Amino acid sequence: MDRVISQRRNLSLARLLIVVLAALLVLGYIYFPRAYGAQLPFRSLFLSDSRTGVIATYQLGFEIPANETLGSIKLQICANDPLIGDTCTVPQGFDISSAILSGQSGATGFAILSAGTNAYTLVLTRTPASATTGNVSYTLQGVINPSNAGTYYGRLQTFATSDASGSATDSGGMAFSVHNNLQISTTVPPYLLFCSGITITDDDCSTASGAYINFGDFSSTLTSSVQTQLLTATNAASGYNLYVYGPTMTSGNNVINAMATPDVSRPGISQFGLNLVANQTPLVGENPSGVGVASPASNYDQPNFFKYTSGDVIAFTDHPSDYRQFTISYIVNVPSGQMPGVYVTSLTYLCLANF
Repeated sequence: MDRVISQRRNLSLARLLIVVLAALLVLGYIYFPRAYGAQLPFRSLFLSDSRTGVIATYQLGFEIPANETLGSIKLQICANDPLIGDTCTVPQGFDISSAILSGQSGATGFAILSAGTNAYTLVLTRTPASATTGNVSYTLQGVINPSNAGTYYGRLQTFATSDASGSATDSGGMAFSVHNNLQISTTVPPYLLFCSGITITDDDCSTASGAYINFGDFSSTLTSSVQTQLLTATNAASGYNLYVYGPTMTSGNNVINAMATPDVSRPGISQFGLNLVANQTPLVGENPSGVGVASPASNYDQPNFFKYTSGDVIAFTDHPSDYRQFTISYIVNVPSGQMPGVYVTSLTYLCLANF
């Protein structure tokens, strides 16, 4: 008896499974989505100009996923979504109806089918032929972009027929955007960088140190020499001029003569002068350094020759110049009869940009 009951229960369970399976099959049939063939991989749509309302060249590209018969390609541009089968909202101002097929690669031999083409739909046609797996590309000139900025969608399908009729072989969607003309402007302010010190490190004016320098005791048999540094830079179109102002060295009414013309150092002769290059006699100074293009002016650019005239241009450039560091060498010579005293001068350097 128990065995009969067990068999009946198993039979009921089997019937239940059959009913549930049948229900699932029915539901699957009811909700099975509409098919549009395989997905076209590597879909792309490049615009030569993405501004609104302009005439642009569109380059359509995709990959044929498998060997198949290919007779036509349909591209539809919509404003709402890329879903094939949905109602297409026509983009305002968009017009592909006058496009010219100017280039094709991969599967070739296509022409534009006027019967299937309108303002937002383009059909490429050829005699149906075999197409192998691989990338294809089609260049369309003379397409008018939508008149409103935003995102737009391409709905792409391939067909075995020559007029995009029947079921699509493969399909896919893509998106692109157009925008209003973007104008960017900026202003680079003019600048002039200039600093002085006994030392300046790494083209950095914040490291400039010192404003007073001591020659020590003068001797009629030995040239006294010291050096200071200047750092300059500018974006002025015509560069800058670097001037020096101030008296020669004096102690009351006693004077050490400024070198009015370039000359070498002559111990025992009254001389005060400077230059902006490396010297051997005496051993003092350095050549200009840095990536800038400024250079010492004439009369201040000869090694071992020195000069000083208040108001002279000692360095210059006719062009914008990046950082340029100058080392200024000073020499003093005195005769044996030079009156004793504390000899001083105060020099002012002026850098004027030529904007």
